[in-house]
Amino acid sequence: MQRDALVLSSRERLRRLLLPATAPRLPLDRLPVLEWASWWDQTIRCWEAEGLPPGLDSLELMAHFGLDPLQQFWLAHRHPDCPRPRRHGAGILKTRADYEHLRPLLLPADAVDRIGDSLAAVRPSWEAGETIVWYTLEGFFWWPRELFGIEDHFFAFYDEPDLYHRICEDLLDWQLRMVRELGRHIQADFMTIAEDLSYNHGPMLSEALYMEFLHPYYLRLIPEIKRFGTRVFIDSDGDITRAVPWFLASGIEGILPLERQAGVDVAELRRRWPELLLLGAFDKMALLRGPDAVDREFARLAPVVRQGRFLPGVDHQTPPGVSMATYRHYVAGLRALNPNL
Repeated sequence: MQRDALVLSSRERLRRLLLPATAPRLPLDRLPVLEWASWWDQTIRCWEAEGLPPGLDSLELMAHFGLDPLQQFWLAHRHPDCPRPRRHGAGILKTRADYEHLRPLLLPADAVDRIGDSLAAVRPSWEAGETIVWYTLEGFFWWPRELFGIEDHFFAFYDEPDLYHRICEDLLDWQLRMVRELGRHIQADFMTIAEDLSYNHGPMLSEALYMEFLHPYYLRLIPEIKRFGTRVFIDSDGDITRAVPWFLASGIEGILPLERQAGVDVAELRRRWPELLLLGAFDKMALLRGPDAVDREFARLAPVVRQGRFLPGVDHQTPPGVSMATYRHYVAGLRALNPNL
C-alpha cells in the first residue's frame, strides 16, 4: 500500500532542519523557503515596474512569491527620544558621564509591550505551524558600537574597558528580562544576535578581545534564550570563518548570512564544524547574472544541503537589478533542492 506523501507545516519543516547533529535526522518534504533579509526597497520598486502589485507588505510579498511565512521582531534597544548620531558611523557618547546621562533613554523596559499587538496577531498562525517567528537582539559588539560610533568603539576596548563592561552588563540584564517577557507571549523558532563583527578579511577584533568583552555575556544570555526552545544564530556579515570556534564556545548554534563575496566557503564550514547550523550562503551576485548562474550556484550548494542543518538563502538582501523572473527561478530552485540523503 502506498504511503501518503509527507506534508509538513512551515514550523515543523524548519524544526526538523535545525535539529542538532546529535539528534536523529528526520525526513523533510522540502526545504523551508525563507527570505530572512527581505528585499531592498529599490528592488521592490524595480519589480513594481515589472508588474508586481504595488504596496505589498512583507508577508504579502512572501505569499506572492511562494515563500514560507516568516515574521521577525527586532526589540527596540532605544527610547524614541534617544538622540541619533549626526552621521552614519558616528556615536552618541564618549565618556561614562555621557552614558549615565543617556542611560534613561536606552534599553526601554516596555520594549516587549511595544510589540504586544503584533505578537498577539501572529500567535494563531504560529500556533498552527503556518508562520515561523524569529527575533533579533543587538549583541555585545554591535550595541557598544552603536553608542561609541565605529572608530571610538575600537579605542574603547583599550581606553574605556570598565565603561565597555558596564554597557554590556546593562545590556545583558535588560535582554534577560526581555527574553523572559517575550517567552511569555511566544516561543520563537530561532533568533539572531546582531553583531557584524567581521569584514572580508575576517573578524575586526582579536580572539582575546572577544573572550574578554563578548564571551562572558553570551555565556549568560544564550542559556536563557535556549530555555524557550529557540535556536540561536549570530548575524555577522563578512568572513566569519576564524570566529566560528569562538562562537561555538559561547553556545551559539548557527551563523548567517555566510557571505560568498567575503570569501565564506560553506562546504569548508560544514567539514570543519559538522554541528554548526548554517543559513544563507547563496551568492546574491548570481541573481544579477540570470537563471544559468542561479542554477550553478545551487549546484555548488547542493552537496552541503544533503549533509543537513543548512538552509540556503540569499546571503543578504536581494539587490536591485535582479529581474522578477530570475527571482522566481531562484525560489523554484530552492523548492527543488532535495534535503534528504
